[in-house]
Amino acid sequence: MKISLLTGGDDPHYAFPLTSALVECGVTVDFIGSSQMRKSAETLEHQDVFFRDLRGPQEPGASFVEKISRILKYYYRLINYAATTDSNLFHILWLNRFVTFDRTLLNVYYRLTGKKLVFTAHNVNAGERDGTDSFLNRFTLKLMYNLMDHIFVHTELSKTQLIEEFSVSQEKVTVIPFGINDTIPHTDLSRSQARARLDLRSDRKVLLFFGRIIPYKGLEYLVSAFKKSKRECPGLQLVIAGKVDRGCDEYWETIRSMIKECAAGDSISTKIEFIPDSELEVYFKAADAVVLPYKHIFQSGPLFLAYKFGLPVIATNVGAFKDDIVEGETGLLCRPEDPEDLSRAINEYFQSDLYENLSTKKAQIIRHANERHSWSIAGEKIAAVYGRLSGKEYAVTR
Repeated sequence: MKISLLTGGDDPHYAFPLTSALVECGVTVDFIGSSQMRKSAETLEHQDVFFRDLRGPQEPGASFVEKISRILKYYYRLINYAATTDSNLFHILWLNRFVTFDRTLLNVYYRLTGKKLVFTAHNVNAGERDGTDSFLNRFTLKLMYNLMDHIFVHTELSKTQLIEEFSVSQEKVTVIPFGINDTIPHTDLSRSQARARLDLRSDRKVLLFFGRIIPYKGLEYLVSAFKKSKRECPGLQLVIAGKVDRGCDEYWETIRSMIKECAAGDSISTKIEFIPDSELEVYFKAADAVVLPYKHIFQSGPLFLAYKFGLPVIATNVGAFKDDIVEGETGLLCRPEDPEDLSRAINEYFQSDLYENLSTKKAQIIRHANERHSWSIAGEKIAAVYGRLSGKEYAVTR
């Protein structure tokens, strides 16, 4: 059974382990990637994986003209590939730059070439989350979802939204776990060494906000909550690490002003830039907990990064967080957009058995995450759908 996996060109954390899981299930994969992904594709060196660099280079420093040229070349290669490949099933992980074109004309073209189409809806409607929803956005989403032969989502909430808001039949949707990121380096770096590299004192109680800085993540509520908790919890430290998302510079300036107004001195440290994979473990090993003060979310990558390193998560009760966080065992929940309740959760965590025995609790968190978010389970469920669509039986053994 052969399929084509259409990646986003910069999503190795998801695409690489998924490919490995599919190969274990006996699936042959045409991996559609980029030059950047090829550089770190050692895990894909398998006789049943064929890496096809259709995207080419993706360096961010290119001029506008170069970027447009790269995108057009990619679409040309992709269209030609669809017309000539012997792979009859396309699994789309992410859409390309011209989202409206991808959702409509490109998918119609795939169907005209006889392809079965599968899509992973990491976010059912990102426009709703980002505050950019519109009639055109919902119309093209609905068209795309109805062009698909099958759709994978990561939560029951996402499945419900597809059925109720986009008229997708229940039989066309399968919930698969969001796999733990196993492509990130995990060395013998110690907690004290990690803190030394970030210039953090060993006796601090460190909270980490990690990821893209964008309004739906509610960073302003965390800063407000931190200001209150700092008065009640001596030694508290907040680390904010991540890149400001495109178009969110004004939002970040608001956050910076809040940090200054909090008069927190050296209690809030920031690293506002893209954090490469090689540096991720430094931040997660230096922290005592990850905080996700989101206003809206379906599923969160930083949650599973935290679990990978055995870190508890303090998060708002939105999306699937209530399903993924076991209160008192893997973290704590609080009300969204409520600094008072977030402060309460922060204080409660640092007074809890979970924090006091964190060195031993980490192994339990890692084990819990690996059991619930196994790539093997995801791979088998996906391969079973491939089999049904291709007319080939594949039995899920788990």
